[in-house]
Amino acid sequence: MYRLVCIECGKVNNEGSYTCECGGLLEVQFEDVEIDFKLNGRDLSVWKYRCLLPVNRDPVTLKEGGTPLYEFSRNLYVKHEGANPSGSFKDRGMTVGVTKALELGKKAVACASTGNTSASMAMYAAKANLRAYVLLPSGKVALGKVAQALMHGAKVIAIRGNFDRALELVRIVCERMGFYLLNSVNPFRLEGQKTIAFEIVDEIGVPDYVILPVGNAGNISAIWKGFKELEKFGLIDDLPKMIGVQARGANPIYRAVRDGRDYIDPIKNPETVATAIRIGNPVNARKALRAIYESRGTVVEVSDEEIVNAQRELARGGIGVEPASASSLAGYRRLIEEGYLNGDEVVVCIATGHLLKDPEIVLKICGRPIEVPADFDEILKVL
Repeated sequence: MYRLVCIECGKVNNEGSYTCECGGLLEVQFEDVEIDFKLNGRDLSVWKYRCLLPVNRDPVTLKEGGTPLYEFSRNLYVKHEGANPSGSFKDRGMTVGVTKALELGKKAVACASTGNTSASMAMYAAKANLRAYVLLPSGKVALGKVAQALMHGAKVIAIRGNFDRALELVRIVCERMGFYLLNSVNPFRLEGQKTIAFEIVDEIGVPDYVILPVGNAGNISAIWKGFKELEKFGLIDDLPKMIGVQARGANPIYRAVRDGRDYIDPIKNPETVATAIRIGNPVNARKALRAIYESRGTVVEVSDEEIVNAQRELARGGIGVEPASASSLAGYRRLIEEGYLNGDEVVVCIATGHLLKDPEIVLKICGRPIEVPADFDEILKVL
């Protein structure tokens, strides 16, 4: 049994709502749940934890979840969400969000996107036979992600504005056209993303810290919610500290935590090489700040150079991720350098998307293949 509750005023809302009439964000709250899964490290997937997912019909699934958790070095793990069907963590949310769209009788879904959301939504909408509409900032989205949305049949509209403006507009479109909004302001979409926490505990127990990129800020709050639910239902006794990482050119949540505030001052023109977190006015900022403060965690900012260096480091370890994903490791390195962490803590870094999501950046930092005549001696010269 679950309710949809406003995190600001506590009012119970109907399932078709995204936000409360007071303007507050909504959250799914579970009561009287009979837990029917075991945390035994087996059969990992989003739908293993169905009793803690708010749907009442067969799911629209592409076998998402069960992503690799690599031991990158002593006490440091990397959970590679790029191994999901569309190549990012968004699939965890979309399997629940699109299932809920069908449950509510919707015929079309829509989102604003920096790329990964659109790719994932398009895939799951295609599976569910729903129309899909995407608004994205023109020239600001990696082509690999745009290609996914287009191939899976979404109507993609590029606006001359940033992501925050695209989100404002798509909310208006959904209200007037009756489309189901699948950005992270939708509380049901975040329910799928909390299963990252479930899988971490399922494999290694509760870590000391979880570090992840923060863009629109839904993931950090969703993962924290997942840990809290496991504690609520008696499955774990401890909770991790949540650490968010933001790029220096798109860091409103970092600034809020630095100043001890529970609200953000939006950044008008966010810029970073990490396109997936190039967001200046994250819609889930209130939830994210609550997760950070409740868990006694923090937020760290990193430069684009640090992000690219971390991307290279992960690649040398066999883990290929897009720049935003690498910000988690960049944040870890920064916190080690500052003495916040000492290397003895058990830490899980969330890598949110696959390397091939943003190949243009790879070519910029690694260069293009060396071209030579088709001759052995010529090849030998460049070996």
